[in-house]
Amino acid sequence: MRTADFVRFAWLSLSAHRLRTFLTALGIAVGIAAVILLTSIGEGLHRFVIDEFTQFGTNLIGIQPGKTSTHGGGGLGAINTVRPLSIEDAIALQHAPHILLSDPMVQGNADVEHAGRSRRVTLYGTGHTFHQTLRMKLAVGDFLPADDPRAARAFVVLGAKVAQELFPDENPLGARMRVGGERYRVVGVMAPKGQVLGFDLDDTVYIPVGRALEMFNRESLAEIHVTYEPTAPLAEVEEGIKRVLTARHGREDYTVTPQQKMLEVFGTVLDAITFAVAAIGGISLLVGGVGILTILTIAVSERTAEIGLLRAIGATQRRIMLLFLGEAAVLAALGGAAGLALGSGIAAILAVAVPALPVHTPWSYAVVAEISAIVIGLVAGVLPARHAAQLDPLEALRSE
Repeated sequence: MRTADFVRFAWLSLSAHRLRTFLTALGIAVGIAAVILLTSIGEGLHRFVIDEFTQFGTNLIGIQPGKTSTHGGGGLGAINTVRPLSIEDAIALQHAPHILLSDPMVQGNADVEHAGRSRRVTLYGTGHTFHQTLRMKLAVGDFLPADDPRAARAFVVLGAKVAQELFPDENPLGARMRVGGERYRVVGVMAPKGQVLGFDLDDTVYIPVGRALEMFNRESLAEIHVTYEPTAPLAEVEEGIKRVLTARHGREDYTVTPQQKMLEVFGTVLDAITFAVAAIGGISLLVGGVGILTILTIAVSERTAEIGLLRAIGATQRRIMLLFLGEAAVLAALGGAAGLALGSGIAAILAVAVPALPVHTPWSYAVVAEISAIVIGLVAGVLPARHAAQLDPLEALRSE
């Protein structure tokens, strides 16, 4: 049998039972669509988280009080049992090797008021380089001046939303307002930043860190942000930071968290999540494979006489087996193609209909899913194909 006749025969066999072919291919299509949709959401989440963190730069290091073996602010609970991070620590870190900027930070909530309007906002006590350290831009005015952070003047910088709420019809620069019950002069307004990992950076105000510590009656900073030379070896930068702080504290009672290492950890975790949801979607592919196995097993019993006739006119066992495997592969490929179109279409609709849901289709997973569908189809077709190939020609013809 020539290859062209082989392909034509397989196609005619499938088109002769269109409903059965459609339902079998649909099982594969649903599996592929599930893989594409789930991996699109997983990959979108991956990119969203990475983008949220990298907007502050990759040469950023956070230092928190308290020694912890995990990343993040888990060391805050140890503030009362260890030496707190101080403004002097942040100043000392400016002289560590490869350090470009060092900025102390404390965070809390405070009431702000102007001309009878008031609201409760997130307050950041920072140094004068905070906006440079975290790559944040000003809309108008300047950030906090380069005063001694331990005895800075009462200046405040407003987030975009706070400025709009308290000064809807006027320029806030130079205006007096109350922050936590004390009078401050507005010197700048930040450019709109939006939400970052659930925190609205526009609904904030920034005051000198020393005044914030007094306002919250705290001794310890929440964090010190430092940036380092992008070409500097991270290990050397970390060692320099630890050398300075350990000399001041007497022991390592702080946690150094490089942004670069956080991104690596997040990348590994999110890759694992994407793979896991793809595997969950892959279960549907196995269900589709069972459908192909069932349909082809039925087809062998229905086409016994046809198989006997093919054997009688010279078709070999190998050719009969390839015929059924070809039908299984075509079924899986058609279902896979339909699933790719369905999954990517739903992902595109979700991206438009729900902008807050990060969706991105990883085409590498799409290719793997399509190949997997064909492989599953072939594996599912092996048993029916072997059974068909091993039929005795005379017995097969007699069954007519």
